[in-house]
Amino acid sequence: MNETLSVLKSRRSCRKFISEKMPSEADLDAILEAGVFAPSGMGRQPVKIIAVTNKELRDKISAENAKIMGVNIDPFYGAPVILIVIADKSTPTYIYDGSLVMGNLLNAAKSIGLASIWIHRAREEFESEFGYKTYKSLAEANEAEKRLDC
Repeated sequence: MNETLSVLKSRRSCRKFISEKMPSEADLDAILEAGVFAPSGMGRQPVKIIAVTNKELRDKISAENAKIMGVNIDPFYGAPVILIVIADKSTPTYIYDGSLVMGNLLNAAKSIGLASIWIHRAREEFESEFGYKTYKSLAEANEAEKRLDC
């Protein structure tokens, strides 16, 4: 069977990660590159991918996500890295564009042997005061880079 079709048919969501098992820089770069190459409406590419590798920041984002969800658990299931996909809402196709990026990220992770899961609530989280401040500080700290990695 074609390798791409095999990945598409076999990818599943993981709900128990090994939090100490950080993916290599090369693997993370490959996954992010796949996200960047997702198609978008009219080629606008209105999506940003934030790779959070800093455990303290990851845990703060997790706690805020859990608060929105109304629970006291880790909604990221212990994943050591979270990739946050944010799309420009002024673009008419932003939901589709963001979804295509997410699909590429998930399938790229599977293709190199890493587990993944799609977690909702990024919109609610990053439209909150916490999210706005977090995003602004990340964007300012990484203004010159395409990849926002913290």
